[in-house]
Amino acid sequence: MSDDIEDKPQPLIEHLIELRSRLIWSLAAFFVAFIVCFFFAKHLFNLLVIPYKWAVIWAHLDVAKAELIYTAPQEFFFTQVKVAMFSAMVISFPVIAAQIYKFVAPGLYKNERQAFLPFLIASPILFLMGAALVYFFFTPMVMWFFLAMQQAPGEGDVAISLMPKVSEYLSLIMSLVFAFGLVFQLPVVTTLLARVGIIDSKWLAQKRKYFIVIAFIAAAILTPPDPMSQIGLALPTILLYEVSIFAAKLVEKERSKKAEASSSTELE
Repeated sequence: MSDDIEDKPQPLIEHLIELRSRLIWSLAAFFVAFIVCFFFAKHLFNLLVIPYKWAVIWAHLDVAKAELIYTAPQEFFFTQVKVAMFSAMVISFPVIAAQIYKFVAPGLYKNERQAFLPFLIASPILFLMGAALVYFFFTPMVMWFFLAMQQAPGEGDVAISLMPKVSEYLSLIMSLVFAFGLVFQLPVVTTLLARVGIIDSKWLAQKRKYFIVIAFIAAAILTPPDPMSQIGLALPTILLYEVSIFAAKLVEKERSKKAEASSSTELE
């Protein structure tokens, strides 16, 4: 049968050898990407600083005076290491995902592989969409919110200026990217659960009010402690939940069509 599992049963040692091979390829891809990214770490960090410059412009401040500082001799070096690791993970993810798929695919039926592959492609695309939203909108918005709290000379007894540290700025933008990237996986996860019959669109619709509360709690945990970023994460999460309900309905329609086609074939 075409839907049968293609490989023959293998002893445990062969599975471990296969796993080791996939891990070596994944680590090699990450290591090569890390070396290249570390060489260009300063340039990559300067790209991450662009949203901060946009925030300075939004706050009607002098862009020429905008600066980031570091207060420990080793701080900027380790910040570049983190930038290189973060960039290497993004660049090497397609290779890592492919190795995971190649390790798992022989144990799946043909129809399961065909169903799984689109989600493997959609997952990084959705993650990049979340990261783009952070880069082009939410990071400038959050930094503008913080910059607006500054106190200029003459407004008070002393001037109060924001001077972000390079490590703290990187932690902020990385935490936002990871938070939004994970949230944007919601349609993928719910669609997969709907395909295997664990959840359905009716159940998701019934649990909507609970999910809204969970979305705001998760936003408070995953983002920095400011209302702008928390609301900014919670609202897209709720919107993605609605998208997940719609995706579950599509899965149910597809399943009913296949059932009808199968029953009509049996009658013939």
